Amino acid sequence: MPPMLRSTVLLAAAAAAAAAVAALAVAPAPAQTVQRQVPTETQLRLSYAPVVKRVAPAVVNVYAAKVVRTQNPLFDDPIFRRFFGGPGGGINQVQRSLGSGVIVDPHGLIVTNVHVIEGATDIKVVLADKREFEAHVVLKDKRSDLAVLRIKDGNARFPHLQFADSDALQVGDVVIAIGDPFGVGQTVTHGIVSALARTDIGSNDYQFFIQTDAAINPGNSGGALVDLEGRLVGINSAIFSRSGGWQGIGFAIPSNMVRVVVASAESGGKAVQRPWFGARLQTVTPDLADSLGLSRPTGALITKVVRDSPAAQAGLQVGDLILSVDGQGVDSPRAFHYRFATKPLGGTAALDFRRKGRAMSAKVALRTAPESPRDEMTIRDRSPFSGAKIANLSPALADELQLQNADQGVVILDVDAGSYASNVGFRRGDIIMAVNNQRIEKTRDLARVTAERNRTWRIVLRRGGRQITAVFRG
Repeated sequence: MPPMLRSTVLLAAAAAAAAAVAALAVAPAPAQTVQRQVPTETQLRLSYAPVVKRVAPAVVNVYAAKVVRTQNPLFDDPIFRRFFGGPGGGINQVQRSLGSGVIVDPHGLIVTNVHVIEGATDIKVVLADKREFEAHVVLKDKRSDLAVLRIKDGNARFPHLQFADSDALQVGDVVIAIGDPFGVGQTVTHGIVSALARTDIGSNDYQFFIQTDAAINPGNSGGALVDLEGRLVGINSAIFSRSGGWQGIGFAIPSNMVRVVVASAESGGKAVQRPWFGARLQTVTPDLADSLGLSRPTGALITKVVRDSPAAQAGLQVGDLILSVDGQGVDSPRAFHYRFATKPLGGTAALDFRRKGRAMSAKVALRTAPESPRDEMTIRDRSPFSGAKIANLSPALADELQLQNADQGVVILDVDAGSYASNVGFRRGDIIMAVNNQRIEKTRDLARVTAERNRTWRIVLRRGGRQITAVFRG
């Protein structure tokens, strides 16, 4: 065979072989036979019923009632009142709200949400066995949206739940939610942990929620989220919904935060005692991360350190980037505040941080912020402050109100609805600095100034870190 012909044949054979190999490479693998079998009787009997049976008696329905005064516009008409009588300023009506609660102590200590019992004058709890009891509020903590109640029956012992370590939860863990949605009666749903450390939910200061797809609806607030060992991992608190009903996303307050609030209630405190850090933190943005030499945005950046605070005494400085608390990573200021706030008082917390690119660590004392006499009072004199409840500011109160750049002065705690102070726009957290060129340092200073008869009021206040000057005439 001529050499040229022989080469052509060899090339054709090689091409055919390559085509065959390619065909084998893309050919589907032969289907494997799936072995199907009927579930055994034991498998069919698998159930969450034993867990529910053990947990359900400790979950209660919470009924809260409050009296509100409603304004009927007809009673504002003097002719109507002359012919038909009736009060000239509204009528009293009873508003009722429904939620859930969890017994966490055999002597009848119950945890629920603040928004379930806010403003209530009468609270009743109904157990799973239909027993009814009156209850009173032991402690309310608006910062965490948690309230602690006590059943008014000191002799009885009640079923209760043990706390789990919510930090041990992992995405994908199975959880069970128990509550009273829509007032239909105790209801059990189950799902998984969809996400951890959810922030920007907006229902409390410590935004660090467990997200679950267990069905949670109105009325479930304050109910239990438990693991498969029947331990409390969270208090159901909020839902994400466009219609008002369940859409697969619910949020629970972690049990480690609940434990802190309950401990304060058991110790007889009227407010929750938490560690004070004493530094202002900033979120790390992508641009900021790049300037700090980080591969991604993470941590909490210190922008101010309060003098003589635990942070200052630990040697922390402006510009330090906090990365972990006791070995638990933090990727935002909110994550840090949650981790730090759930530490027990006494002892220290170990912080890992970066300073100018160097890895460093420090021990921060776990102690409360300094408190001073608040001298709370409500202004009643005829002035723009009429109806405002005020107090002397201290590091403890500034921390409680989450005020920045302030630890002394006079702060507004609350404003009566419909009052002069409300109408002119004063808000909770406003710091009053001066009135009519007189410096305000104590509540008595403001009380003295407002007792004066003035037609013009020049007021200097601080709100959200900004100084505002307002003038009122009247």
